[in-house]
Amino acid sequence: MVSTYFGYNYITRNLKQSLTRVEQQADVAREAAYYKANIGKVKTVDDFMKDYRLYHYAMKAYGLEDMAYAKAFMKKVLESDLNDSKSFVNKLVDKRYQEFAAAFSFNGTATPVAQSENQTDEMIGLYTATMKSQVDALADDTNYYNSKIGGITSADQLLNDDRLRNYVYSAFGIDESKWPRDTISQVLRSDPSDPNSYVSTTFTSQLTGLNAQLTQAKSDVSATNTKIADYTAQLSQPGADVAQLNVQILVEKYHLETYTKSVSSLNDQISTIGEFGDLAGAFEFSADGSLPSGVPAQTAANITLTKKQFDDSKSAVYAAASPLSEAAAIKNFRNAILNINSVQSLVSTPAVYDFALGAVGLDPKQVSQATVKAVLESDLSDPKSYVYTLKDNRYVELARAFNFDAKGNLTTPLVAQDRAEVLQIAKDYVIQAVKSASTASTQQQAAVRAQATKDATDYQEAIAGIDSVSDLLANRPMVDFILLAKGLDPRKVSDEFLKKIFASDLNNPKSFANTQSDPRFAEIVASFNFDSKGNVARLPMMGPQKRDQFRETQANYLQQSLEQQQGDTNPGVRLALYFQRKAGEITSAYDILADKALSEVFRTTFNLPDSMAAMPIDQQAKFVDKFMKIKDLSDPAKVEKLLGRFSAMYDVKNSESTGQGQSPLLNLFQGSSSGISSMSESTYLAIAKLRAH
Repeated sequence: MVSTYFGYNYITRNLKQSLTRVEQQADVAREAAYYKANIGKVKTVDDFMKDYRLYHYAMKAYGLEDMAYAKAFMKKVLESDLNDSKSFVNKLVDKRYQEFAAAFSFNGTATPVAQSENQTDEMIGLYTATMKSQVDALADDTNYYNSKIGGITSADQLLNDDRLRNYVYSAFGIDESKWPRDTISQVLRSDPSDPNSYVSTTFTSQLTGLNAQLTQAKSDVSATNTKIADYTAQLSQPGADVAQLNVQILVEKYHLETYTKSVSSLNDQISTIGEFGDLAGAFEFSADGSLPSGVPAQTAANITLTKKQFDDSKSAVYAAASPLSEAAAIKNFRNAILNINSVQSLVSTPAVYDFALGAVGLDPKQVSQATVKAVLESDLSDPKSYVYTLKDNRYVELARAFNFDAKGNLTTPLVAQDRAEVLQIAKDYVIQAVKSASTASTQQQAAVRAQATKDATDYQEAIAGIDSVSDLLANRPMVDFILLAKGLDPRKVSDEFLKKIFASDLNNPKSFANTQSDPRFAEIVASFNFDSKGNVARLPMMGPQKRDQFRETQANYLQQSLEQQQGDTNPGVRLALYFQRKAGEITSAYDILADKALSEVFRTTFNLPDSMAAMPIDQQAKFVDKFMKIKDLSDPAKVEKLLGRFSAMYDVKNSESTGQGQSPLLNLFQGSSSGISSMSESTYLAIAKLRAH
């Protein structure tokens, strides 16, 4: 039989080729093809477990073949909530069950909601910022007006400055869409005290007639209300002609509507005339539009009056930005958003509709609901979708803030990484950081863990703002965080390399990412929801698995097949390959001691007796830390050196039994206990002390 040392080194130095050979084996290829063709048809846990080939394929991939019979147990594993520390799977000591549960998403990747918590928080932050910016903009407008009005020398000069004109129009209630600029120019040139001026002859002269009409219209409204009340009272009288009375009531209601509109229209006309009079009186322009020599466009008093009227016209903006109003709007939004289940319900809920439009700087009174509905139903991944035809980024912001499909129904949030992936990356980062400090003092370890936890929290918040590959790669600290979480050295990974990795088509086995010797780069790409153009998208699932879950399952199946086949020839090679695969997940001595195969590798490497397993666990952990630095297990070169020593020691230890049937070490992968020798603890300690020297 080929030695363990040679067999292991040959496999690891040609790992990709070894896995390719396994992948091409007829039985392996057949099962992989079946899994790929049928996993997408699975909708429930029961569907999955009823398909013998799918179920056993996955169980083998995660090293759980010996538990395939326990379907009730495995169903509870798959139905567990990994985010709940008290769930069934999280109470199990063996991490393989958690890995198996994490490989599937039977409850979906996320719950369809109008907004995720991050989206709600972002919208509230945007609303607060928009309210402040609007108030700041009003202050800027006033400062601009005050700085420029002293230099104005004619009415036309005032009207030709967009900011000054808009300021004056707002202050005096002038609707630019209704009144031509020439009309306003003539008003500015008028003296309201001169009965022959333009404003007096064209507008003020109408006041007497308009007021008389208003008085009559109000009288008509009152008389009509009286008639309606009288007819309504007659309906209950004996012998009343109900049909005729109802006709009379309808006629009078029609009259009432006409008179009411007249009152409103007349009030508007009278108000406009008053505003024109105020406008004319607020400026000193002559009839030709110029200013008398040495006379400013406005007196100090009129500048103050104009500012007051401008502020009054913007009272809604100031009110909305007040701390009390803002707090109330936010509270109402938070409560109402939870009940939104469609685009229609959103546009029908002012607490959400007005808040959302206000947050992105849109006025609900000036935007049609039809436009908003079409925006919210747009596909952001399609550059030809409706929202982009508007060429207004405010609408794009609005669409990104909610989760609706093309039919206006709820869908899942559009995120660069699903929550499970984000949490896994954050968890892996903390693990790597803690491992790097395994030889430090307890106080230093606590500090490292605290900082790593803070970094992980920052990552979870920052990843929500990533909308494309470009966004991600532009944030090098975030990229380095991900690389470190995967056990990779950021200093050895260039920006150009990362661009090629993320531009790879993971469905093409010959793509740049898939041809790398280190599969972790492809794993990183698979953990993100980027489409072929590098934008965040809702990628389709393969039944109960996302892209990265499916890839991991197939990769694990190949690795397990390779390890099992090597174990049939030499169990030592299987042990070494297993340790190499698990090394990156080891965070403490207890991880090694909790795994029989890992423990066997440790004891064999350092020529320690099997009786060590009978010692108290804390004492065993001390010896693991004495012989091995846990942080070194994150360094592939040091792991390779360690396993080289293991291979040699394994061959020495098993030289007498080489070629004599199945090794008892296979029991390590089949659930049976390791044999315990009769060597006493005191003898072991004596031997260990000698070896330590």
